[in-house]
Amino acid sequence: MSHREALKSLRPTEPFDLESGLSLIPRVKLNLTIHRADKSVSPIDEWKLKSSLIDYLKTSHSISIPEEDIKVFKYRDLKKRKREDPVARGSLFVLDLGFLSKRLLLNGEDGVEKAFLEWRKGIVVEMDGMELNLEGVKFKLSVELPKGDDFEGMRKEWEEIAAFGTRGYQRSERQQPDTIILRGVPSRWFAEPRVSSKPSMLVTHTIFSAFGKIRTLDVGEDNDRGKDEDEDGGDLVSGLH
Repeated sequence: MSHREALKSLRPTEPFDLESGLSLIPRVKLNLTIHRADKSVSPIDEWKLKSSLIDYLKTSHSISIPEEDIKVFKYRDLKKRKREDPVARGSLFVLDLGFLSKRLLLNGEDGVEKAFLEWRKGIVVEMDGMELNLEGVKFKLSVELPKGDDFEGMRKEWEEIAAFGTRGYQRSERQQPDTIILRGVPSRWFAEPRVSSKPSMLVTHTIFSAFGKIRTLDVGEDNDRGKDEDEDGGDLVSGLH
């Protein structure tokens, strides 16, 4: 069975095995934005925020995640920011989706993907707008899926580009290869274990060649963390091109 055929039959909660002992692990990512919900000017307590989210997911959705799978970046100079401005942003990752497998299969093989998307959407709807009371200091949480995780929307957009994107141009479609740019992902995801923490051309090629033939591959690091991020906000995030 080819890689493409294997991908088509893969359930959204199952890992995809590659060569050289590598695997693609499915995950759910939620983008978080935190605003004040009272008149307090106290800075947000990162540990209390993470603990509150972990407890909520465990009790309300039976989802267990470790603290390190919640990333929070606090904005500087909170007293100078407008009340409607966010005080922090971040991401929440659900990396272990095995608990969903049996529940999704109740919908039959043909309904697994639809059931997964509905479950994910339900999590977002319930968390978006949620108020967090961190020992008397109140914050409001905004939650959304990353645009890149809307695969159906991306597919439609690509189909429109393929159908109408070359209008008005003399160049043929063969002269306009598809380009994928990845940014904001940890370089260790593409590194060779026990060799280096920097992204590896070999590992990167092994991963993406599973989806089809690669014409050109360029791997680089992007160390621009953004001027609004907290200096102690977390690990350095690198980019892949």
